[in-house]
Amino acid sequence: MFAGLAQHGRPIQYAHVPEPLALWDVWTRIAARPVAFEAPSASFALDWRTLQAWRRREIGFATLTHAAGISSTGDPALDSRLPFDEPYHIPECTVAQIAQAQLRGSRIFAIGTSVVRALEAAANPDGSVRAGDGIATGRIARGTPLRVVDAVLTGVHQPGESHFELLRAFADDGLLASASTALTACGYRAHEFGDSMLLNRQSLIYRREPSPRAT
Repeated sequence: MFAGLAQHGRPIQYAHVPEPLALWDVWTRIAARPVAFEAPSASFALDWRTLQAWRRREIGFATLTHAAGISSTGDPALDSRLPFDEPYHIPECTVAQIAQAQLRGSRIFAIGTSVVRALEAAANPDGSVRAGDGIATGRIARGTPLRVVDAVLTGVHQPGESHFELLRAFADDGLLASASTALTACGYRAHEFGDSMLLNRQSLIYRREPSPRAT
């Protein structure tokens, strides 16, 4: 199957990228199994030199597999239905590293929204993570409790996209609006193959809406 995809398949072509994309253009440097519909572009910010530098500073690094679907179609009605259910696999060794980091009081950084979705889908109420296969369902958005991930390295997303909605679980709308304004003013590039930002989780307090009174 993989050989057939490599021979006959074609990467998703984005309107903001004028040159035709080849398979190696969308293969991230740390990728393994080719199961994503589009490149998990946050990991384009990583290379083996960066990982070596992390190791020297005793920063842990672990991987998982997430079959990421498309992030945006450009059509608001279709985008409101995204993301679809996506399968993932989290190895035992990754779960062990996360548990060790949590015991030390270290923070968990997700490289990309796909990793956030996989880890939070596999999270137990106490913040531990289940190893093995699973399906990430539903949408992470404003008000979604984050049990595992403390920060996310992600691309520059625009309001209305499912990935931007996911960021609303990390930060309030005021901060995200200010960030979007600053990124636009400085000419940062959005979407795949664009620029990256690091967003730390805020302590969000949501006002509970009053329940309708029974009649």
